[in-house]
Amino acid sequence: MDVAACTLRIPYPELSGTLADILLRRGFEGDRALLCAGLFAETTRDGVYSHGVNRFPRFIRMTRNGSIDIHAQPGVVEKTGALERWDGKRGPGNLNAYVCMARAIEIARTEGLGCVALADTNHWMRGGSYGWQAAEAGSIGICWTNTLPNLPPWGGTRPALGNNPLVIAVPRADGHIVLDMAMSQFSYGALAGHRARGEQLPVDGGFDGQGNLTRDPAAIETTQRPLPIGYWKGSGLSLVLDMIAAMLSGGAATHQIAADPERESGVSQVFLAFAVSRFGNTSSIADSIIESLRAEDGAIRYPGEQVLRIRAENLARGVPVDPGVWSEVLALR
Repeated sequence: MDVAACTLRIPYPELSGTLADILLRRGFEGDRALLCAGLFAETTRDGVYSHGVNRFPRFIRMTRNGSIDIHAQPGVVEKTGALERWDGKRGPGNLNAYVCMARAIEIARTEGLGCVALADTNHWMRGGSYGWQAAEAGSIGICWTNTLPNLPPWGGTRPALGNNPLVIAVPRADGHIVLDMAMSQFSYGALAGHRARGEQLPVDGGFDGQGNLTRDPAAIETTQRPLPIGYWKGSGLSLVLDMIAAMLSGGAATHQIAADPERESGVSQVFLAFAVSRFGNTSSIADSIIESLRAEDGAIRYPGEQVLRIRAENLARGVPVDPGVWSEVLALR
């Protein structure tokens, strides 16, 4: 979405409140409606437009087609030490993820490390939300999810791997470091954004119909052949993340998940938390690393720094929302 060209800015409380009202009207319980709406609104507030309000209409459609059970709540099914297996029961993905990261943080406070592996859940929307959640609780957070098959393995042409997002968060007093990345050079949301703006990608992002590397986002969307990060390395990383998520949770692997984005359900996720605050002021170590990088080049940004800038701007000026998307949202009331 081209924020500069967007003419509609909505105050954050109005944005969150509107989404919550829609969820309440559709049968969500009070606190769950507020949290679910807040996670969508915070994502857009922080500049991740493809996974916030823009995805809300699809989320509602999935509650209608039976892919998401709005009343289902996750629960623990097995424990061993600091590791717990949970069943998401196909409940709302962002609520399931929030609860499981909170539980991982809780375990870490007593064990030093907490791990919750979640089966049978839904798309978690912005994965970075749960990295911020961990960092704000003073924990290092690591989490990932598998997805429907939408990334060809290296050397292949048919989507068989998931574009499995990986999130790593490090708490720091002067600004948490939150890395939130897909397994492709550009996520499908980023491809759609560039296409909508009529822009080419800044670097090669995938393959066209002739098997050539291209910067044309529409061509990559058509072939469904985005370029894995690090070429074969990203392909391998996607594979092992899928394996570990399915093995730890006892849930589905990518090849068992429906390829229809409107029915992407039953995914597997892992949430890790490390209670580094038990070891004293570890934030100073992170600070020294950032300072050393900036001593070389003061223009260097750490992962998550731009989010803080965008968040402050959007809270002050209103959250940018595409007028067409907002009309679609309001029609849901």
